[in-house]
Amino acid sequence: MSCHVLICDDSAMARKQLAKALPETWDIVVDFAGNGAEALEKIQTGGVDVMFLDLNMPVKDGYETLEEIQRCDLPVIVVVVSGDIQAEAVDRTRKLGAYDFIKKPVSKERLDQIQEQFGLFSLRGEWTPPLTIDTKATTPQGFDALREVANVAMGRAAALLAELLQVFVELPIPKVNVLEVSELQMALALAARQDTFSAVCQGLIGEGIRGEGLLIVHDSSYREIADLLGYQEELTPTLEAEMVMDVASILIGAFAKGLSEQLDVAFSSSHPVILGRHLDFADLFKHNASRWQRTLAIEISYVIEGHNIRCDLLLLFTEESLPVLQRKAGYLVEVA
Repeated sequence: MSCHVLICDDSAMARKQLAKALPETWDIVVDFAGNGAEALEKIQTGGVDVMFLDLNMPVKDGYETLEEIQRCDLPVIVVVVSGDIQAEAVDRTRKLGAYDFIKKPVSKERLDQIQEQFGLFSLRGEWTPPLTIDTKATTPQGFDALREVANVAMGRAAALLAELLQVFVELPIPKVNVLEVSELQMALALAARQDTFSAVCQGLIGEGIRGEGLLIVHDSSYREIADLLGYQEELTPTLEAEMVMDVASILIGAFAKGLSEQLDVAFSSSHPVILGRHLDFADLFKHNASRWQRTLAIEISYVIEGHNIRCDLLLLFTEESLPVLQRKAGYLVEVA
């Protein structure tokens, strides 16, 4: 009898990638869910043997889904598939009953390893791909492929930040939109949230793509960042500048590397520059609005669990970069 597999991910691109990576020797029937709530409905009605589960999703995320499966003792084997590769994320999912943890993007070789280790699937000589694969990889409204690429890059950056500070970083769902200058102004204002902050910018360029990473570190975060880094002395302008540059180097650099590896683009980056310290939103925008006209914006807010630390990362790409980014992100779906 065929094994019923459920792929649960809010990204159509991620669902398609994983479905196409499933080894052809597995005797399986494949179904899909866009969030944890949908997945639980399918599991509770029966017929799901194995679920591949994303962590960062709307409505009900992967952690909440695992908790519900554990609480209700639902008969399903769960393998987590996520761009959040923090050691704490792996540990938490296993404590919640996940059989294994796979980082995105998924490879056939890694899936074969799971079969060898757990023997979850019966095998057969012939295999027909599932007929219900969602092919809406990139839409004008959602930029699904770009959002999934950003999700993986975000997770890699968070893992480095978590290692540096020895914390757990709560990851959001990245926002990807083309914004006019007035809309970008609103997005930056929302990120500032009436707090004063320091901002660091680093330019990125490569193969028809031009943009910059903009990191906003809220002033209320400095003391706890210093404590986590082991600085007990009084905060000085020099120490604050050093810390914000360190965080910017990690988040912008790791995010750019994650994009580079997935899109097969070699990015060159400028030296990070502090745009200002102890700014309010009006000051930041007044001095930089001319650079940010019509922009593809990837917005990510990193929050440290149990600490009053928040960093907002915006990747701002020129309008001319958009066709290249969409083409390269869409190509990932075609070759998956």
